[in-house]
Amino acid sequence: MTRTPTLRGAPVGRVRAALGTRDPLPGGRGFAGRIADPPGRSGPVLVRDVLGREPIFVERDATPETDRDPPTSDRDPTAPTNWSFDRHDLDDPVSVPAGGVASAEGTERVWTLPDDGPVDPDAGQAAVDTALDDVLDDLARDGGSADGADGAGSVGESGAGDLAVAFSGGVDSGVVAAAVPNAPRYVAGFEGCHDVAAAREAAAAADRPVDLRVVEITHEELVRAARAVAHATGRRNPMDVAIAVPLYLVAEAAADDGFDRIAVGQGADELFGGYSKVVDPADDHRVDADTVRGARTETVRTLPDQLERDVLAIRAAGAEPVAPLLDDRIVDAALALPGALLSAGGERKIALRRAAAGRVPESVRTADKKAVQYGTYVSRELDRLARRAGFKRRMDDHVGRYLDELLSDD
Repeated sequence: MTRTPTLRGAPVGRVRAALGTRDPLPGGRGFAGRIADPPGRSGPVLVRDVLGREPIFVERDATPETDRDPPTSDRDPTAPTNWSFDRHDLDDPVSVPAGGVASAEGTERVWTLPDDGPVDPDAGQAAVDTALDDVLDDLARDGGSADGADGAGSVGESGAGDLAVAFSGGVDSGVVAAAVPNAPRYVAGFEGCHDVAAAREAAAAADRPVDLRVVEITHEELVRAARAVAHATGRRNPMDVAIAVPLYLVAEAAADDGFDRIAVGQGADELFGGYSKVVDPADDHRVDADTVRGARTETVRTLPDQLERDVLAIRAAGAEPVAPLLDDRIVDAALALPGALLSAGGERKIALRRAAAGRVPESVRTADKKAVQYGTYVSRELDRLARRAGFKRRMDDHVGRYLDELLSDD
């Protein structure tokens, strides 16, 4: 079984150094793969960055059950037949944990998120401003290269001309799109949905012509994409399917138009406090924390699971995701922010919105954003299809049951 590359997302030397220092944010936008000669270890290891920005899988039974189990060749996760970036290469794939290192001796968590904040508000905002400037300047210059894995061909090899942008009209995708104004912007949704309307309004507010391409979702396309997403990700629950379907369809449309990569705004809501449950966490049952920063940390910890789904869906559609807002420089600056720059007075993503001033139209900078599954009407229409198929709302998990039946032959 041939796998090229053996490491994605970062040069081998950088990851080897990060293993030695346990630096969780060594630069770039995440990494995963096999390191043949890790420092201080007797054999090769598999690695995955602290936020799980690159998926990597191992056979479920390919690691020792306890630290005392002797390693054997068939239980070594680094053996060529026991790991892959593609879950379909394996019989029973499980993810290497974010921040984890897997070897014949077992799996351990090497990298953890930094928790040095909060910093002074002025210093925190300045750090976000600088990080965003630098990251978006890089995007404008090279179209989003993640500075490549050794021998990898991950992203950025052919310049900005092969880059499209997933665009919903909000501040997250707005700042990304503004950095590459010549790149076409893609939005998906059912007729009349929020995201398509917001994208059109944002495009009309831009100070130069925008190439906005709308992917109109129909029930037929929704069913087709749901099947593709479930196959790519291994997930069949309504939430994951509804989130991934619009991403898949946008990436597929861009790939069909000849674009190899698609830039996304993923990570901004988690890093900068964009969820409603971060606003008043002490009175919100959805989080355990009672502070804004604590609630934000909880949302950041959901990123590895979300990003695995999104990356697999986009790649299955034929494009490579580019996620500038998940660059280590932005992650580092965001994690250090005080709560007052995350959410206060009903405003969310305060630091990011301030940093976006002058980059996007004011209406985009301050726009409220709906979750993609609702803003595109995908969740609504999955519910409609489920009810038409006889799965009524009075039934427990009626959409989930519908999806189970729909996907039963896949």
